[in-house]
This record gives sequence, C-alpha cells and structure tokens, in this order.
Amino acid sequence: MEKDFDEWNKVKKITHAELPRLYTVREIWWCRLGANVGTEQDGKGDWYVRPCVVLRGFGADACLVVPLTTSSREHSLRVPVGLIEGQQARANLSQIRVIDTRRLEEKIGFLEKDGFSKLRKTARNMF
Repeated sequence: MEKDFDEWNKVKKITHAELPRLYTVREIWWCRLGANVGTEQDGKGDWYVRPCVVLRGFGADACLVVPLTTSSREHSLRVPVGLIEGQQARANLSQIRVIDTRRLEEKIGFLEKDGFSKLRKTARNMF
C-alpha cells in the first residue's frame, strides 16, 4: 500500500501550530497518528486519526496512549475495551506510544474503570 507522507506532513504542520489539549487519564480521543513507517499503526482519513486511550499523563504537553483497533484478531497484546462509537474495540498494546497533546483532536469519551484496570495490568506485565 502506498502511503502519502507528503499529505501527512501538511497535517502535521497544522497540528504543530495548535495549542496543547487538556486531557485526563482513561479518556478516549481521536488522535492524529499520521502516516507511519512499515507496520506502525497509521491514522485514517483526512486528519490521519485513530481512536486512542490515554494511559498515562506526562504533564500538559505529553501523554502515553494506546491506539484502538476494531480487528477481531486475538493476541495477548490486544485487550478488549468494549464498544467505542458502536464498534467492538481492542487496545493494541504493541503500538503504545508517547505523543504530544496537540495530536489529540476530539474527545470520544471515557473507558470504563474495569476495562482501564485490565488494560493497565496487561501493559505493566509487558515488561
């Protein structure tokens, strides 16, 4: 599949010029992940977004997020998190990353406490 890195760079320049977003742990956001290299999780659409769960905060400018997927493929690093915007979703821990909060585009909602606890426990056990 051909990736349009030039178009993503235009979106990235717009994103870089924006102000940081206020966020809270457990929130689910549409996040501008962009067009990435190889098997790294890409965003989709005009803004290259993907839903992500905020796993941990690092101040006003950065947070640790886990991208979500609707793929039903079973894997120990894909933790079911329930319905997100009407679709069954899984947190893809193999794609966990620190992002600048300017990549957070629009808040979708909160992950339930039980699902979030399971996600954190699985993430901790990775290391």
